Amino acid sequence: MANKFEEFKAAKDGLKIKEELERFASEGWEGIDEDNLHRLKWMGLFFRKITPGRFMLRLRLPNGILTSGQMRVLAEIVQSYGTDGVADVTTRQNLQLRGIRIEDVPEIFRRFKQAGLTSVQSGMDNVRNITGSPLAGIDADELIDTRGLVRKVQDMITNNGEGNPSFSNLPRKFNIAIAGCRDNSVHAEINDVAFVPAYKGGILGFNILVGGFFSAKRCAAAVPLNAWVDPRDVLPLCEAILVVYRDHGPRLNRQKARLMWLIDEWGLDKFRVEVEKQLGFPLATAAAKDEICWEKRDHIGIHPQKQTGLNFVGLHVPVGRLYADDLFDLARMADVYGSGEIRLTVEQNVIIPNIPDSRLEVFLQEPLLKRFSTEPGSLMRGLVSCTGSQFCNFALIETKSRGLEMIRELEQELYLTRPIRIHWTGCPNSCGQPQVADIGFLGTKSRKNGKVVEAVDIYMGGKVGRDAHLGECVMQSIPCDDLKPILQQLLIEHFGARVRQQAALV
Repeated sequence: MANKFEEFKAAKDGLKIKEELERFASEGWEGIDEDNLHRLKWMGLFFRKITPGRFMLRLRLPNGILTSGQMRVLAEIVQSYGTDGVADVTTRQNLQLRGIRIEDVPEIFRRFKQAGLTSVQSGMDNVRNITGSPLAGIDADELIDTRGLVRKVQDMITNNGEGNPSFSNLPRKFNIAIAGCRDNSVHAEINDVAFVPAYKGGILGFNILVGGFFSAKRCAAAVPLNAWVDPRDVLPLCEAILVVYRDHGPRLNRQKARLMWLIDEWGLDKFRVEVEKQLGFPLATAAAKDEICWEKRDHIGIHPQKQTGLNFVGLHVPVGRLYADDLFDLARMADVYGSGEIRLTVEQNVIIPNIPDSRLEVFLQEPLLKRFSTEPGSLMRGLVSCTGSQFCNFALIETKSRGLEMIRELEQELYLTRPIRIHWTGCPNSCGQPQVADIGFLGTKSRKNGKVVEAVDIYMGGKVGRDAHLGECVMQSIPCDDLKPILQQLLIEHFGARVRQQAALV
């Protein structure tokens, strides 16, 4: 027996909602029934009960790259919604706009098309934003420039941004990452399919990982497929895997519908055989080792590019929150100092590339850098947060404001010698990825003094970069009001933090 989501997907392809946007805009959001509210996610529009009448709009920004002109369009859209309008950088190098009214959607989408932007197939049971190395094309130590590959895969999946019914009804959402550098900047292990650079027979291509995902039911790290592909075969392999998953993936239970559940049912050998049948040729066995041999970089600060005389500057954006003025400033700065390009990272930060040596000193005087620092504190530097209960009705706790306040206080109280990655997520869906953090907080509820209060489960030991692995839950149901001293003690016991008064005496 099909679940209700499979039933409404079978009744009408989600992409068909595109034909009804003008009607919805004229009639208003109150008249949209529940099924169609879900179908709007195929266009990147998310209804949130916590902000009735105000939608979230999720873009597709392959490799996290956009132009200053595109950023300016987004700034103008966000600006029109006043205090309701903000943009958040996500953990998939993407942007989500908040405050959107359904009445404005047709005009917003017209502006998107003019600017070369799209939000199609960015929600529900579709392939999400495809991540790639944020330094693609500018990293002096780069192995493969992933920009073209990521763009080709997105264009295949979305029919060049117009919508592709071949891949608009997967069993569940699907994540793809393509790495081109040595430090696993895409967090390969948490994707359904990930390509990591590897040499085989002297040729540089990719080893394949499959099955990584986070969900409320289960979290699993991707496993090697024992396969290697030439860069020319990345696109057809993505298509073959998606077809196999679309046609054979489990659909009865949405909590057991990600790719790893199919791999568990079939085993890796059968999964590979079915992919090869769809692909039309056998896959080479994996290279003996991949080239992920560095610790993870966060790209914050000033760094020389491989292009002589040019630099990229990574700006720390606290918990990824951007307002209209910030978007305008970033667009202007990219034009004035760089080449009009802006890049996003999976740590929710911003990179402005192609700044000449001669312009760096003036760039660093920009007022925005007082908030978006190139030298943030050790705790602030590694802070990541999901949306939280301010805008998301799935979140059980507020994350962004609470995380910021706690970190600011701890940075005044503690001395640390290295960055510590602290991730907050508001619910078991794990959008904030606490399992890959040094210390992760997953929102829940607990009881304190007879009352239900916001609380967290605490994860520790997540590792990114070389030898990446997921962390484990070490404490459960800690009330948020009691969390700060516990976090302080964890930092002292496990990460060498010292209380500043004591450190000053040493």
